[in-house]
Amino acid sequence: MTSSPPHPTSAPTPPPPPHTQLSADEARRIALRAQGFLGTPNRKAGVRGILRHLGAVQLDTISVLARSHELIPYARLGAIPRKNVEAAYWNPTPTTEATPHSPHAPHPHPHPHAFEYWSHAACILPVEEWPHFAFRRRAYRSRPHWNHDLPPGTYDQVIKQLRTEGPLTATELGGAKRTSEWWDWSGTKVAVERALMYGEVVCVERRGWKRVYDLAERAIPPTLLHDELDDTECLRRLVGLAGQSLGIGTRSDIADYHRLKAEQVDAVIADSGLVPVTVEGWGKPAWADPAALETLPRGRHRTTLLSPFDSLIWERARTERIFGFTHRLEAYVPKPKRVYGYFAMPVLAGGHLVGRVDPAREGNTLVARQVSLHGPKAVPAVAQALLEAATWVNCTNVRVERVDTPDLRTPLTRELTQALG
Repeated sequence: MTSSPPHPTSAPTPPPPPHTQLSADEARRIALRAQGFLGTPNRKAGVRGILRHLGAVQLDTISVLARSHELIPYARLGAIPRKNVEAAYWNPTPTTEATPHSPHAPHPHPHPHAFEYWSHAACILPVEEWPHFAFRRRAYRSRPHWNHDLPPGTYDQVIKQLRTEGPLTATELGGAKRTSEWWDWSGTKVAVERALMYGEVVCVERRGWKRVYDLAERAIPPTLLHDELDDTECLRRLVGLAGQSLGIGTRSDIADYHRLKAEQVDAVIADSGLVPVTVEGWGKPAWADPAALETLPRGRHRTTLLSPFDSLIWERARTERIFGFTHRLEAYVPKPKRVYGYFAMPVLAGGHLVGRVDPAREGNTLVARQVSLHGPKAVPAVAQALLEAATWVNCTNVRVERVDTPDLRTPLTRELTQALG
């Protein structure tokens, strides 16, 4: 007896993911590949490819070797020219707009590749994700209380000035005001930052570390600007993106990536495209990008210094769970209470975090003020990471000041001396 053929409109049930029970080592490798540290990166895609792969690159004012948004692509791609990093983020691509008189005339407002907004923190985001932060813009517009008062009429004046004069920095709009104790925000700065949060103004460029503000209606492509999604659509997309960027994660991991609330994740995770998995030793439910489960990761591991603001180590509990490594930025810790240093950068090698380096620069010398090594096997990797970083920032020498394990100081300096010739 033959069975009847399926109904022509019915779709076959997709097979379950091949791996739903994972070892801790498999989960670690999935996370490394998802973050661009395992396998061969797509160098043709460059910095913009890294941004889209990660979904968000954190900005921060601290600059030791370089600013964090420069360190992120460096850690994955190697010693690419720093000027190219900035250009990749902020330089728009000229577009063409056909007209009867000039069929290939440049568009007066070339479209940006990225914009700056509040995600995990202040982050550079791919411009195509603009619609998916509509939920956050709406939340800001309905916010009842603010830390800074908005002087009457200032908001409208800022919008009018930007419309008339084009993109401007806060200084060009009116600047900051000096109080008796610190720099404070002027009424104009309050207004333009409020407009940024609301989405009426956008930052698509940094100039000398200053935000350059423009009207969103002028800077964001119209197809993205007017694609106002509801909160559920926004959250579903961001939860799915977080899962893809992490490869695998718990609810708190996924929520932390774009700083969502746990209940927001819970409301959409079943429809986000992520699949539930169990990871040995995690003790918590987890979800994974199904594409990450199709083949378990293999390939070349990166050896590099990591920015303390790298998305691989954003969430402390996740870093401890995956790598057995406690990561804490100590820049804001009083100096006597620091354990590893002002800007201690974890060292990634062989898919593990094998130590830390607190760097500084003195002329052409990269100074390792403090080095923490997880055993003798970490010495070659830390030396390699220091040498590559030195080359990247145009230093010709490396000096080690302190090694937490004194017995490893000589092997480390020997490795560096031999390499430097």
